[in-house]
Amino acid sequence: MRPGEVEESQYARAGGRLPGDPVPDPGPGDEGDEPAPVRHGRRPAPRSPVRALPALLIACGVLYGLLTPREFTAVPFFAAAPLIAAPLSSLRTTALTGIGALAAMYALRAPGGGHPAVATVTDVVTVATVALLALAINRVVRRGDRRLASAREIAEAAQRALLPEPAERIGGFEIAARYEAAQQDAFIGGDLYAVQDSPHGVRLVVGDVRGKGLGAVAAVAVVIGAFREAAEQETTLEAVAQRLERALAREGTRREGVDAFEGFTTAVLAELPHGEGVVRIVNRGHPPPLLMLADGSARLLTAPEPALPLGMGDLGMWPDHTLEEDFPRGATLLLHTDGLSEARDARGRFYDPGRRLAGRVFPGPGALLDHLAADVRRHSGGGMADDMALLAVRRPDRLHPG
Repeated sequence: MRPGEVEESQYARAGGRLPGDPVPDPGPGDEGDEPAPVRHGRRPAPRSPVRALPALLIACGVLYGLLTPREFTAVPFFAAAPLIAAPLSSLRTTALTGIGALAAMYALRAPGGGHPAVATVTDVVTVATVALLALAINRVVRRGDRRLASAREIAEAAQRALLPEPAERIGGFEIAARYEAAQQDAFIGGDLYAVQDSPHGVRLVVGDVRGKGLGAVAAVAVVIGAFREAAEQETTLEAVAQRLERALAREGTRREGVDAFEGFTTAVLAELPHGEGVVRIVNRGHPPPLLMLADGSARLLTAPEPALPLGMGDLGMWPDHTLEEDFPRGATLLLHTDGLSEARDARGRFYDPGRRLAGRVFPGPGALLDHLAADVRRHSGGGMADDMALLAVRRPDRLHPG
């Protein structure tokens, strides 16, 4: 055993920060980065100025009635106010808006104001009818909002069950993961990640299931379940990949339609043996991981030979080839799905994580993913075309014996 391996092995088995281990300080260039996104949730929406539009319409109606000849009517302003309030406000606010519109219009059309009685009744009936219609619209919208909120809660619970956030420390390594949905409030997709500590080291997988919907979710569950079992039992990373291949093959026979013949999953598997300072990679048709060193340099860990994605074993069997690289202290391994590398800007240029992150030093994997998620959304103008799963693991740059 090399010097320092006993200390590192003890640290790895501890699974967390040892006594006296300080919280990392922010590295250069990271102050002022974007605040961390809310995980598995949504930021509260700011109050929209549109909510003030109903009151503004009533005020405009009053001014219009006062400043125009009596044969002109302000009914369109008063009728529009409750209709605008209906989808934006509560039932009570919508009702008060309708009452306010009726009161303002009646004050303008009151007997003795020089307006014919028939015209006054017609205007009152018109605004009252529209106000009642606005109340009905409000009820429908609120019911739909409740159903949508329930669906979002179910989706979020399913997302957490399928892709729980890993602990910040696993096997002595610092871990962070993110799932960024291309569509706001959409939580379930085909991207996946998982981390598993095992007797053979910390093992990781990041993958992307072909397709969307329940079929993709089922495949995600199969891959993650098979990975967690294989990571504990198989002695090599190649054997783990073969277990995933067989699990997807069994799943494919249970599917109907085109997915039974064309379903596949791109994936990259990584292994960080305890105390060895190396990383092993098996890539199945997935974007290569990015290795970021403590000095800010970064390079892609490209597979020595291309391999087919998981689930395409019927096209032929090729042996998996493991790429082994040094993983020194302070280095960070970034695994991601193609939602990151295929994000385009307004000119159609792809996001290049290697170029964008070169020369950057982050205090930890969480800060790296916070910056990366914000940067790719800026690059794409907030209009990402595909979901994005990110997984970063950092080997601490020093150990503090207890």
